[in-house]
Amino acid sequence: MFAATASAQDIQAQRLYAQSLAATCANCHGTNGVSAPGATMPVINQLTSSAMYEQLQAYKTGARTGTIMHQLAKGYTDEQLKIIADVLGKKN
Repeated sequence: MFAATASAQDIQAQRLYAQSLAATCANCHGTNGVSAPGATMPVINQLTSSAMYEQLQAYKTGARTGTIMHQLAKGYTDEQLKIIADVLGKKN
């Protein structure tokens, strides 16, 4: 019973960690990747998880530049970027 509880707690902790990473994107891109009307930030909720990860990697490596994304992406590990893409990206 204890092992099952610890496992459930670990899963919950992983979910909270993933959601907290993705929540940082809302500061600019809006809740669930939908920017505020009239905002200049791109709407990112239409990207698949893999497409979002590719874009985040492009920012991180410098292959793509922006006003701030290339700086922000460098602050995350590849694993963290994958988690963000998995949380925010479309699942189909």
